[in-house]
Amino acid sequence: MTEQIRTLEKLPEDWRTLLSAEQYAVLFKAATEPPRSSRLNQEKRAGLFVCAACYLPLFESSSKYESGTGWPSFFAPIADSLGTTRDFKMILPRTEYHCARCGGHQGHLFKDGPPPTGKRYCNNGVALRFVPEGEPLPDLRT
Repeated sequence: MTEQIRTLEKLPEDWRTLLSAEQYAVLFKAATEPPRSSRLNQEKRAGLFVCAACYLPLFESSSKYESGTGWPSFFAPIADSLGTTRDFKMILPRTEYHCARCGGHQGHLFKDGPPPTGKRYCNNGVALRFVPEGEPLPDLRT
């Protein structure tokens, strides 16, 4: 991204009115959707994957690949679109990543992805919205 991303802060009750219960649980309570439950697993068209909460573009479709895990997976995000934190919920430390704009939890980062990065951004499909190439991106939420 060419310009700095401004942080968007909303109260939990504001997000609850904008998102489904499942989206809210994943994005703002760090829940995980069941594997193979997202229609985005099969999405193969050209386009962008944006944060389902604030609509910041996070991944280009050219970085999506089939990881066999049951969740949409990507080998690289759009520059500056994600932040990371350490997660100890599974005893062993993991790297959680989130939208750099709204802080919405997207998934976890692993070091078992394909070239050229060797990384796997394992994403909750419910935390994303797909915008096909040629269609306008939604305006960023304010």
